[in-house]
Amino acid sequence: MTDKDVKAPKIEFPCADYPIKVIGDTGVGFTDMVLEVLGKHAKTDMATLAQRQSSNGKYTTVQLHIVATGEDQLRDINSALRATGCVHMVL
Repeated sequence: MTDKDVKAPKIEFPCADYPIKVIGDTGVGFTDMVLEVLGKHAKTDMATLAQRQSSNGKYTTVQLHIVATGEDQLRDINSALRATGCVHMVL
């Protein structure tokens, strides 16, 4: 199989159950900040909210599902989260 044969999966928008995982520095208000940013850009499903800290407690992962309306929205979410300065990765 060549690189031409491998294609990224196509997401059909709107996607009512799009998972977002945000990894950042552990600190007071990290989860609230993530939820605030996501709330400005998308409808969030709070029933899917999950939080976890790294084994040494330095990083926190916040995961939940949103209603994704398009690629522009996902880029805006990524940019807004990274602009906070405490987010290291958005998956």
